[in-house]
Amino acid sequence: MTSKEKAELLFKQERLPGSGNSTPEYEQRACAERTKTARLRVLRLAHEAELASRPEETVVTEKLTQLRPEDFAAARGHSPTRRILRAGG
Repeated sequence: MTSKEKAELLFKQERLPGSGNSTPEYEQRACAERTKTARLRVLRLAHEAELASRPEETVVTEKLTQLRPEDFAAARGHSPTRRILRAGG
């Protein structure tokens, strides 16, 4: 039996249904990714439905509380790089 025939025989044995892990690794990763994406989609839709059921004022207030102080400083033009430029000039 040549090395090519041995390799083909091993390849066929790996693909048999009863040989343990019959699904290729890339298919397992794709399945895991699809599962994770579906779970995140459900969470996102539930969050959007919750936000849609609230009054608009509550939603705006919640979004403002999620911002960091750096976000407010950058919006007002007080970024750290701007201070350095002012101090130097």
